Amino acid sequence: MRNVLYAAAVIALLNFPADSKAPPAPVDPWASYRFLLGEWVGEGEGQPGQGKGQFSFAEELQGKILVRKNRAEYPASAGRPAFTHEDLLIVYQEDGDKAAKAIYFDSEGHVIHYTPSTSQDGKALIFLSDARPAAPRYRLSYVNQEAGKATVQFEVAPPGKPEAFKTYLQGRVRKK
Repeated sequence: MRNVLYAAAVIALLNFPADSKAPPAPVDPWASYRFLLGEWVGEGEGQPGQGKGQFSFAEELQGKILVRKNRAEYPASAGRPAFTHEDLLIVYQEDGDKAAKAIYFDSEGHVIHYTPSTSQDGKALIFLSDARPAAPRYRLSYVNQEAGKATVQFEVAPPGKPEAFKTYLQGRVRKK
């Protein structure tokens, strides 16, 4: 009798219609950053002068963070010696928070906390620093152009005028 009940239960389970909905595909937290992944070279201009450089954007820690390493070289000009600028940007998500955050460090001693966002058309990735009354505000933008090309712009707003951005430097980059 027990075997008959067991067989009936197994047959009933086999004939039970399976849920036709597949589990939802995992959301890619870095989807809007994908166009930037890789090695890049470029040229730019701005207050530091005409320069050239390279940067990389890569997933690190098994895809939990993105890391950008940047190096720009500026030749000597008008009483200023040649110099090199290096910086590191780490994009991350805090526990339980779906919104990304970023922190920036550079060879000049700057530390900037950014909130990244994507433009409405999905072509631009914008890093905006918090507005603080006695400090400048920064905006770093990458605009995806044709395949393997982008523009980069770094803007600064003076203390007390958090929306009065002026371009500090801008450039064109291409994937290696």
